[in-house]
Amino acid sequence: MEILFEDRQVLVVNKPAGLATMGLPAGKATLLTTLKDFIRRRDAKSGNVYLGIVSRLDVPVSGAVLVAKTSKAAARLAEQFRLRSVEKTYWAVVEDGPRVREGRLRHWLRGDPRFRRVHVTHRGNPDAQEASLLVRRLAAQRGLALLEIELETGRKHQIRAQLSAEGMPIVGDRKYGSCRPFGQGIALHARRLAFIHPTEGRPVTVTAPLPGPWRAFGFATDSFHDGSPPR
Repeated sequence: MEILFEDRQVLVVNKPAGLATMGLPAGKATLLTTLKDFIRRRDAKSGNVYLGIVSRLDVPVSGAVLVAKTSKAAARLAEQFRLRSVEKTYWAVVEDGPRVREGRLRHWLRGDPRFRRVHVTHRGNPDAQEASLLVRRLAAQRGLALLEIELETGRKHQIRAQLSAEGMPIVGDRKYGSCRPFGQGIALHARRLAFIHPTEGRPVTVTAPLPGPWRAFGFATDSFHDGSPPR
């Protein structure tokens, strides 16, 4: 894990795959508890450390997570997400690369709590939510494609479900149809976050290096990071 950006109001951390962002029972490590412990030790704080997770990632997903360090920053950043003014860019490696469809993908998704996943359904389903994203193919080889994805909505498992519905499941994502293993995660990475600083009003763009295991795909990029826990 590495902190990519930090000041007195906000930080952005590069979450490793396999770690929950927050919300697990007491005693189980999450990104939030790990960050709090790290900051408490680093800054020699004896009391409570305030951190507010503003953006979340699924457990098997890696990449940039936005965290507020004050309640004021948390409220202002949450409003940016509500207004959909935060730019969220992901990279994914998908199967069946030559058949990749580019452009805008729009589907209607409904949750399935029994299996903790979502399904693509029809527009008239009263339980469905619209999901939209933009897809661009960056590279393709050996039956795989490297995609850049920009979220236009923020639904649960949106990228995973939409790409699977188009016949291009994310590598390692067995829940959504992948046949290829990928360690403890899936080949989906929150690559870039762009937002307005909550107190200074200036634009901030943060790019998260790719996890080391992505090297095995063989795509030409020098944007890798092996990762190490905070000390």
